[in-house]
Amino acid sequence: QFGLGAKFYRSGFNAVKALSGNMDLLVAIGTSAAYGLSVYQLIMGNDEHLYFESSVIIITLILLGKWLESRAKHQTTQAIEALSALRPDVALVRRDNQEISLPINQVKVDDIVIIKPGERIPVDGVVIEGASSSDESMLTGESFPVNKTVNDVVTGGTINGEGLLIVKTTAIQADSTLSKIIEMVESAQAKKAPIQRIVDRISAIFVPVILLIALVTLLAWGVISHDWQQALLHAVAVLVIACPCALGLATPTAIMVGTGVAARHGILIKDAEALETLHNINMVAFDKTGTLTIGKPELVEMDVMGSETPDQILSLAASLQAGSEHPLAKAILSKAKEYHYAQNITSVAGSGVMATVDNTEYYLGSLRWMKSLNAYFVGMDDKINQLSSKGYTISFLAKQQSEGNVVILALLGFADVIKEEAEKAIQALHQLNVKTVMLTGDNQKAANYVGQQLSLDKVIAEVLPQDKANYIDQLQKGSDINAHNRVAMVGDGINDAPALAAADIGIAMGTGTDVAMHAASITLMRGNLFLIADAIDISRRTYNKIKQNLFWAFFYNLIGIPLAALGFLNPMLAGAAMALSSVSVVTNALLLKRWKIRT
Repeated sequence: QFGLGAKFYRSGFNAVKALSGNMDLLVAIGTSAAYGLSVYQLIMGNDEHLYFESSVIIITLILLGKWLESRAKHQTTQAIEALSALRPDVALVRRDNQEISLPINQVKVDDIVIIKPGERIPVDGVVIEGASSSDESMLTGESFPVNKTVNDVVTGGTINGEGLLIVKTTAIQADSTLSKIIEMVESAQAKKAPIQRIVDRISAIFVPVILLIALVTLLAWGVISHDWQQALLHAVAVLVIACPCALGLATPTAIMVGTGVAARHGILIKDAEALETLHNINMVAFDKTGTLTIGKPELVEMDVMGSETPDQILSLAASLQAGSEHPLAKAILSKAKEYHYAQNITSVAGSGVMATVDNTEYYLGSLRWMKSLNAYFVGMDDKINQLSSKGYTISFLAKQQSEGNVVILALLGFADVIKEEAEKAIQALHQLNVKTVMLTGDNQKAANYVGQQLSLDKVIAEVLPQDKANYIDQLQKGSDINAHNRVAMVGDGINDAPALAAADIGIAMGTGTDVAMHAASITLMRGNLFLIADAIDISRRTYNKIKQNLFWAFFYNLIGIPLAALGFLNPMLAGAAMALSSVSVVTNALLLKRWKIRT
């Protein structure tokens, strides 16, 4: 009673000092009543009515329940423990032309770190020598190794593959990506969801109400039956079966498991409020460039007019663009298998580029330039309309066939290619009854083409960066799709930050800028669009677990307390039921660990 049971007295006493109540206070009062009655009976020589075993069994069962509960709760923090375990203790650093092994807390920014094959990368940094691959699955959920070479970024905590890497340190300790992820997950698990505030208010009056019910039970049974010993046991059963603990555990355990599981799959949720808001989202607004598309132009279509082959056209175009840093030039160079030697390469501002290849003058540039050169062919307008209807940017390759006679050889269509998974990711959102909108600064034709390809519910084009937040506000107030929408905004650039902040939930792609990530409530560590539907799905499942747990906790108390007050449960059964209640709530939350992502 006063050995293993001492913790109940300490906790109960602290609760009284704080002018509050808790489960331990109820257990302390209940078992003390049974124990005190037994001592009284023993002193009076009435050893046929002793209840020491009731007190002992109640304490034993409740302690067993607390142990099972702590074991179960420990599993809810496994995501944090797994992330923390990724931190290496030492790093091999090159200083003064010597390689020395240093504790990780002694490594500084700009230190040169040597990472051998198979080792865990100790710091965030940039590769300055070597080539390898990196297993980033624990941080991003990406199952395939990511190739790393010079100028590529590596993240501390990931595992180096088959090659030796020399890395210049860019961030250490608290500033590292891994530390920020751990901090974000811990913050999300520590903060209370709005629904928890309601539960807290109920819990605050729960213990005084139970004490009142126990007192009424004692008096009613005593007055009616004149058996005050039995009346006391019924009152003890009321005190013991009441379980504010189940109410207190219902929300935080589900949030801890939900955010932990999400983090393991590359979905970082900033706080519990974001998790709760996310489950109500019924519309997702996307930026286009870099979010729905890969973020850089690619040569996607080529219409050859003359006798040249597509490879010859590419080779000629690449020859004119050799050494250029223009995005369209890079798109051509990445496709070409070989170049010709070009002379007299001249860039014509606002028009394109011209050069001499094999004593022939070639031109690569805009329609306006072609018209100024009188380069035209029958049906050219139809070809242009066909490509521009898809939102393509068009360049023309032409050559001077004779003096004053320039002929067009090919039309080159460029587009910011839609991400491979985008269409199915949008379908996944529609399956969750979430409407999809695209907000883009791109022209209406290009935007409409992307919208049609992805079956988006609404396309809003030619939006200035500073106006995106206003459009989010309009979508929230209602539109032709839905009224009173809860809107999530997905973006990756600095220009998306105001819209991310204005939305009910901001979702930043992990491949984007730090500014976007700071403005967002949720960060996707991979640029995979499927994670958006996954984030909404895990939030809904987590919220469902919260509702299930709260229903069970209220139902248990609503049924158990009257049964105990009416004498249908003895104190030992009441203690067992109370322990089971807490364990069942935690166990139900742990079922979230079975959740799987779509990718």
